[in-house]
Amino acid sequence: MNLETLAQMECERVRAGSPAVIEPELSDYRQALSEWKVVERDGMPALERIYLFKNFKQALAFTNRVGALAELAGHHPAILTEWGRVTVTWWTHVIRNLHRNDFILAARTDQAFAR
Repeated sequence: MNLETLAQMECERVRAGSPAVIEPELSDYRQALSEWKVVERDGMPALERIYLFKNFKQALAFTNRVGALAELAGHHPAILTEWGRVTVTWWTHVIRNLHRNDFILAARTDQAFAR
């Protein structure tokens, strides 16, 4: 699977009991998102990536693009905006794990960065 394919997938409504991503799907998604790391936040796995910029203005513009795509999907990340740097973290609260939506939105985040 590649980044474009993943970014074009549709997000679905997640409810308690929705399935978390498991192997081999997890490996496929991680291959498409090689810059992302799986980290633990508050006892839950999460996808995280740091993006670097030349200044705060560029970092803030990117933050706003990520916020807009999150609103469209109804799925919201943690975003830390600093001078020249934005950290984006995706995970699914309701299942306390990673869902396919997290990977789809990570791919869309990468696309927003490429613009």
